[in-house]
Amino acid sequence: MTMAETPSPRTRKLPLRDIVLMVMLGVVFGFLYWALVQAWNLLAVAMGPAGDLAQHVLLGGWLLVAPIAIAIIRRPFVGIIAEVIASLIEVIFLGSPVGPLLIFAAALQGLGSELPFAVTRYRRFGWPVYALSGLLGAGLVFVYSAFRFAWFGQDVLWLRLVLQLASGLLLGGLLAKVIVAALTRTGVLDQFSIVRDARPAAVRRDR
Repeated sequence: MTMAETPSPRTRKLPLRDIVLMVMLGVVFGFLYWALVQAWNLLAVAMGPAGDLAQHVLLGGWLLVAPIAIAIIRRPFVGIIAEVIASLIEVIFLGSPVGPLLIFAAALQGLGSELPFAVTRYRRFGWPVYALSGLLGAGLVFVYSAFRFAWFGQDVLWLRLVLQLASGLLLGGLLAKVIVAALTRTGVLDQFSIVRDARPAAVRRDR
């Protein structure tokens, strides 16, 4: 095989440690997402007549696992897969009332969250990319939900959208970067691409 034919690190098969980490993240966030549902219910009650908007306030929290998995592993589709695994935990083990439709929604969330990283070929992980990840993840699932729940035509449609995009930006995007940075500082990610890619000093900059 010539040098030109050598597979890119981004296209090679995932090492076992990456697969294990992706599954672990999906499982952990499956339980965290279930806990977020309980917070959503409490917030909905606290918001009284505006309780239906609580889902948009917290929506970004359900986007977290995708950018975290992508930032650590830096391979195509890991964000989508991690989100789907989390949804399977919610549906199969925690009895989510949404049922199988939650798996489809999770795939959409993962797709939206992963697209900005994919456009950079999984080489840029700065604040703007994370922010766009949260916005797209929230926006894509909003369109799906708007059709499913007949939000189009409602007076509060734009309020729903603004709240959801803001939540996606803050919770599903910027918070994900904060979490990834905190995990990296602990040293637990030293054997993963997020650290290995940074070892050749100044070759790749986290921006």
